[in-house]
Amino acid sequence: MDRVSALDEPLKKTLGPATAKVMAEHLDLHTVGDLLHHYPRRYEERGQLTKLADLPLDEDVTVVAQVADSRIMTFNHGRGQRLEITLTDGSGRLQLVFFGRGIHKPHKELPPGSRGMFAGKVSVFNRKLQLAHPTYVPLGRATADDGTTEDTAQAVDAFAGRLIPIYPACKGLESWKITKAVDAVLPRAAEAVDPLPPALREGRGFASLPEALLKVHRPESRADIESARQRLKWDEAFVLQIALARRRYADAQLPAVARRPVPDGLLDAFDADLPFTLTDGQQKVTGEIFADLATEHPMHRLLQGEVGSGKTLVALRAMLAVVDAGGQAAMLAPTEVLAQQHHRSITEMMGELAQGGMLGGAEHGTKVVLLTGSMGMAARRQALLDLVTGEAGIVIGTHALIEDKVRFHDLGLVVVDEQHRFGVEQRDALRSKGKQPPHLLVMTATPIPRTVAMTVFGDLETSVLDQLPAGRSPIASHVVPAQDKPHFLARAWERVREEVGKGHQAYVVCPRIGDDEEDDKAKGKTKPSKEDEAEKRPPLAVVEVAGQLSGGPLQGLRVETLHGRMQPDDKDAVMRRFAAGEVDVLVATTVIEVGVNVPNATAMVIMDADRFGVSQLHQLRGRVGRGSAPGLCLLVTDMPEASPARARLGAVAATLDGFELSRIDLEQRREGDVLGQAQSGVRSSLRMLAVIEDEEIIAAAREEAAAVVAEDPELTGSPELRTALDALLDTEREQYLDKG
Repeated sequence: MDRVSALDEPLKKTLGPATAKVMAEHLDLHTVGDLLHHYPRRYEERGQLTKLADLPLDEDVTVVAQVADSRIMTFNHGRGQRLEITLTDGSGRLQLVFFGRGIHKPHKELPPGSRGMFAGKVSVFNRKLQLAHPTYVPLGRATADDGTTEDTAQAVDAFAGRLIPIYPACKGLESWKITKAVDAVLPRAAEAVDPLPPALREGRGFASLPEALLKVHRPESRADIESARQRLKWDEAFVLQIALARRRYADAQLPAVARRPVPDGLLDAFDADLPFTLTDGQQKVTGEIFADLATEHPMHRLLQGEVGSGKTLVALRAMLAVVDAGGQAAMLAPTEVLAQQHHRSITEMMGELAQGGMLGGAEHGTKVVLLTGSMGMAARRQALLDLVTGEAGIVIGTHALIEDKVRFHDLGLVVVDEQHRFGVEQRDALRSKGKQPPHLLVMTATPIPRTVAMTVFGDLETSVLDQLPAGRSPIASHVVPAQDKPHFLARAWERVREEVGKGHQAYVVCPRIGDDEEDDKAKGKTKPSKEDEAEKRPPLAVVEVAGQLSGGPLQGLRVETLHGRMQPDDKDAVMRRFAAGEVDVLVATTVIEVGVNVPNATAMVIMDADRFGVSQLHQLRGRVGRGSAPGLCLLVTDMPEASPARARLGAVAATLDGFELSRIDLEQRREGDVLGQAQSGVRSSLRMLAVIEDEEIIAAAREEAAAVVAEDPELTGSPELRTALDALLDTEREQYLDKG
């Protein structure tokens, strides 16, 4: 059997079909290699007891504990029997119950004073925590020849000081059953292919892969666990970074047209009219972008920055530089509202420079066109004509830009706004419209920790805008616990009236639209308890809340609604009225989350704030305080004080630092879905690597991977690494990664 196929062998050959079926269905483990990479979650030491005080309700747990007492009870007038065993570990007590004929074996095997490992689902009966019919393994007790039960020397040797691996388990497959299965395949670890080049492994003093697998599953000491974990984390980081480094290398081989700004062109004319100077951050980031545009292979850059840090201005100057150099620039926005907003703000910023070829337009000007799915035929035909002739230097649009009919004269730069709203295929489809691959600038207002940016967007160099332009006001944020303190909510509406009284405007954000999307499941049910109410009821809806406010606390104010089910023209009309100050309070869904810019809006009330993610709340909050007056954001929730949701809202209220919030967000969600969502070219189940904690490992692995790929792009000299890469990226994932 060759070295690779030993680990590719299906588990059913080694473990039997029944166990293999459970492993495949519940743990996604199919081969010997999969099982070897199913690592223990933690380790119990003989003598080190799991805290019974911390047991979670309704969860499958594994505990190591001592039997305090054991008694058989009768019930049902002596016709039924049950065995009750009380476990203790010094921190708490746990009851085990066994019924019927199954009571005699555990009664015999688990006398008071003995220890065992127990697994089952934690429930409550008579106000006591219990496991009903748990599976168990007695630890370290044996029956001597004379029939007495005592600790034998052999048992002590077998268990004293031993580290017992506790594996992520599932129903029907407890941790020790997984331990037995691992024992069956562990000899195969000797045949594991080591992906790390020998020089790298020796230089960093790592154990070999077979040794690391042996140590992680059957450690002799805590030091064994630590050295194995470091080694296995490196494997994950390094193979992932090799995949991304090969992507970057392949992109660098592609030809692109260098686009250098032309003196006294459109960009210089635009800069001369700017009423303010760029921040240091904007100048630094612009320098990085212009240096990339001047090279003859495509730029791939992620521009991340706080809401309101001036990303759009930086992107516009890059687009103007490309137009000066004879190319066209396209900006891709996730929604029609945002595309229209960008089109409006860019034409306003450019003034007469946006009227190229028109009467009264500047001599350096160019046309700035909008292209969305809901445009009328005549306007659409004209926009398409302006693009193919090159008359329009800049186009702003939604995914309508990606359609086959759209042709460019010479597409030189693609700007993607809010990367997380677009799939890799959409980004790729727009890039394929250039004669040669165009330069790419991706913008996001959701700050991403550097490591995640490197791991998820490994194909993009990163620029960060972390200072706000002068004149931006601070935003005060507060949690409003509506259920606990209803008067706080009443005060929130008073604050909105006060802001409007000062001549300002406000947003009220709801998670749902309402009307015909009533939650049928919520109808006809008995009233839930107070604890469940916040979770069980349907989220608050725009249509209902707007009606309640108009007829109640905000009576007399001009209240309008905005949501995604409105016609695009109606949405645009509402936004225009709001921007013009003709609407006092806009009740909306998250359609306002990105890019809507109304400097006169100073207050925002977010209803059911616990229904939104951390980064989404931060995005929404960035819509206020955009002018000279300070902003106010009120996070309304019905969730009880001790709930995780309230803790999350407290974190949002406590800091305006988006980078700090993105770390909190990531730690709560784990990076699995971050990686999985953003790029399915990366296996989302990082088994050992934790993106936030292991920042340094990922950065070091990126450097090592870049050096390896620069020297040997096809990895011809590293067949083991090639094998590991193939295991990480199947054909479909490889293609997906190639498209990015």
